[in-house]
Amino acid sequence: MKVTVIGAGNMGGALVKGWAKAGMATCLTVTARTQQTLDRLKEICPGITAMLDNKKAVQGADVVVLAVKPWLVEQVIAEITPELRDKLLISVAAGVRHERIDVYAMPNIAAEFGESMTFVEEAEQAETAAELFGRVGLCKVVPQRQMAAGMMMAGCGIAYVVRFLRAMMEGGVEMGFYPDEAKEIAMQTMQGAVTMLRETGLHPEAAIDKVTTPGGITIKGLNELDHAAFNSAVIRCLKAGLK
Repeated sequence: MKVTVIGAGNMGGALVKGWAKAGMATCLTVTARTQQTLDRLKEICPGITAMLDNKKAVQGADVVVLAVKPWLVEQVIAEITPELRDKLLISVAAGVRHERIDVYAMPNIAAEFGESMTFVEEAEQAETAAELFGRVGLCKVVPQRQMAAGMMMAGCGIAYVVRFLRAMMEGGVEMGFYPDEAKEIAMQTMQGAVTMLRETGLHPEAAIDKVTTPGGITIKGLNELDHAAFNSAVIRCLKAGLK
């Protein structure tokens, strides 16, 4: 499968790097607005093809992934339409609809490390898209009505999770750790929690019970989160982008 990625910004670049690490480098073509961006990406991902010409880049592809800014989608589609015959066009531009787009997908920037949580909207060729995005993480095919929620949980969710880590880090510094130490501790703790849930299949509440001793210190911290309406704040955060 030959894939052309149009746009090498945060999302397009992450996808190219992730697919290259997954062994697809020689099947990848990427475009960008500047040669400097392309040179940097080629250095990171040996074997990819990089060029400034969108139309030329699309010609030899089986799949075209549109990873440009939302306001550029129509302009780029108009430019490449003559070359799109018999090609699958996937868009990862949030919130933009166009009749020529075959499949809408919403990966996140962890695709660079093979850890994206990607949502693919139900469509005739959704399974082909899901197989492609499955090479850079987990992928779910969902109805259109769930795409926005998926974006909030997994796309925007990267920022929300990192904000929580930053708060843990700041708390660690207040308690006496150096910033780098606090960052390492917070990241390893979160990684350990996620690994435990993944490996055991435990419900998060059951995992909480494992470290919450009656009368102990964990319950005191959990109660402080409840007093601060932590759960409600997270839910409101996720729903804010749906308004």
